[in-house]
Amino acid sequence: MDRANHRHAVAQAQQDGQSQRAAVSGAGVARSTLRHWNAPPAIAAPAAPAAPAALAAFVETPEGVVWLRRILVAAHWSISEQGGAGVRVVCDFLERSGLSAFIGASYGAQQAFQTDLEEQIVTAAAELRGTLAQAMPHRTLSIAEDETWKDGMRLVGSDAVSNFILLEHRSDARSAAAWTQALEDALEGLNVTVVQGTSDEAKGLLAHVERDLDAHHSTDLFHLQHAVSQAMSLSLKRAEQQAETAEAEAKARWQEECAAEQAYHRRRHGPGRPPAFAARIDEALSASVQASLAREQAHAHRAEAKALIGAFSEVDHPYEIQQGQAQTPEQLEARLGTLFTRLEAIAEEADLSERLRAHLAKAKRLTHSLVATLTFFFMMVNTRVQALDLAPAIEQAMLDDLIPALYLERVAARSTRAEPRHRLRALSAQRLAPLQQPSHPIQSLDLQTRHHLEQVAGECADLFQRSSSCVEGRNGFLALYQHGHHRLSPRKQQVLTALHNFAIKRPDGTTAAERFFAQPHPSLFDQVLERMPWPARPARRRPRPARQPYLVPVAA
Repeated sequence: MDRANHRHAVAQAQQDGQSQRAAVSGAGVARSTLRHWNAPPAIAAPAAPAAPAALAAFVETPEGVVWLRRILVAAHWSISEQGGAGVRVVCDFLERSGLSAFIGASYGAQQAFQTDLEEQIVTAAAELRGTLAQAMPHRTLSIAEDETWKDGMRLVGSDAVSNFILLEHRSDARSAAAWTQALEDALEGLNVTVVQGTSDEAKGLLAHVERDLDAHHSTDLFHLQHAVSQAMSLSLKRAEQQAETAEAEAKARWQEECAAEQAYHRRRHGPGRPPAFAARIDEALSASVQASLAREQAHAHRAEAKALIGAFSEVDHPYEIQQGQAQTPEQLEARLGTLFTRLEAIAEEADLSERLRAHLAKAKRLTHSLVATLTFFFMMVNTRVQALDLAPAIEQAMLDDLIPALYLERVAARSTRAEPRHRLRALSAQRLAPLQQPSHPIQSLDLQTRHHLEQVAGECADLFQRSSSCVEGRNGFLALYQHGHHRLSPRKQQVLTALHNFAIKRPDGTTAAERFFAQPHPSLFDQVLERMPWPARPARRRPRPARQPYLVPVAA
């Protein structure tokens, strides 16, 4: 940049009519230095494309140097930090793009640049977090927590709504005390109150949430489904495979008996009683029919069990997803009981072992936790809405229409298939339609009040949490990253967390930090870009002497 500024000053002075000697003297550089700067650029690699003359002139200006720095930071940011590739891939990009004619593309130079970049990312993210925390409104948190075991054990916790990573803490223990201390350190300086924790049924996590945080523990629905699947899926699949094998063997035996009868009648025979082919064929046919029925029953058992496991996800909602009506805890308990009753009947018909039935009974005990979560949800919703002190008609509209509509919209956004997604969005719009009529009492409120009611309703809809998938997905990402790099250094871990919170955006254009702190923030990339040093210029490449063959004759 200093070189570009001096050259620009000399060129500007010469355009104003000054001689080169006077211009150089005014810029504070020697003429020999200027001649060295104006010398032909460094020799590019043979495979690198020649840079256009206009581009070569542009990158010698201050604006060009700023552009080069942005390109280099973006290359490291996208290729190495977010993409997971190494420094050598960035070097290869610089060579192939021709930028190595202007930027030093050696491994040493780029490795030092990346080290500086990672340190600046961590620093800038910490400063952004501190600045945003000072102005954030108070929030009630539903956190998702779990451990990951890649490259040592880490305690991972995220805000389930915004997907903001609160902690990724190395720990030698996963006790309640370890979890509580790690979370207290992570929440320091944040204006938040933890009211709910979603995780598996580990005793340490249960004590951490219920005893230390005095919050509600919400059982992860996936773990219930996984427990049921462990109890039934493999055994039912094996039974179906055995039934298919038995059916094939019975059918083959029937075909053999039929073929034997045909072969017997094609030959000439002497006196004597012929074999009882009819009885043999009837017996084989009966066995084949019985095997087919057993195979169909095994297939039906497996298909029904799979559908019942998936039905847990459709049933476990505060507002049933067919009509959008509120579901009472008693109704949820009855529906979950119906599912388990049928699963137990299938286990009885399939003659599953006592050990597998014990697994199924263990999963059934988790239904009380699901019912408790639904009770907690409606208690919190009623408390939040009553605190607004609204007119009875508006309060009832919040509870019966607005909050259910926003919840259904969130369920639709998470749906992976188009048909239920469109149906749920239409149902949500149907629940919102009466509230949008000019005659509805809620329309008599001013715009700011309506906006506040929408915000509160959205927060209420987000209170129902039944999954810790945000943490599970994060753990999977770290596992893939560690698999490709063999290790995950503490600095790289902090960089990945900073990028997740402050750089990666959802389709709506918001980062996790923007959703968590409820306020926009400056671009992390721009913050880091201003802190980075200017790119190193390429060194002149010296030709290497050709390597001599080992068997060159030596003069006598």
